[in-house]
Amino acid sequence: MCTLGQERPGEITGNKTSLAMASSDVKPKSISRAKKWSEEIGNLYRFQQAGYCDEIEYKQVKQVSMVDRWPEMGYAKKLQRRDNAFCNYNKQRECDDRTSTK
Repeated sequence: MCTLGQERPGEITGNKTSLAMASSDVKPKSISRAKKWSEEIGNLYRFQQAGYCDEIEYKQVKQVSMVDRWPEMGYAKKLQRRDNAFCNYNKQRECDDRTSTK
């Protein structure tokens, strides 16, 4: 999970949305490995495989309001990478227990 050194534009803080402008030189401040799998971690794994920190960054970079998701599970179904190629994902979880630490 990425933690940016500054607040990301569009990030929800309380009931307000930040109006800060996007900066292309913003780098992650820290990265931590998930200790246990969850549905949130499964989706983060997909966004990070596509080259983004999380869904917020994906929506900002690709300027989309919604992500194509599998209706049954809610996982991201198709993501466009930064090089404009697409990552297509299965309904099942991508991140298995071997990928996470114990």
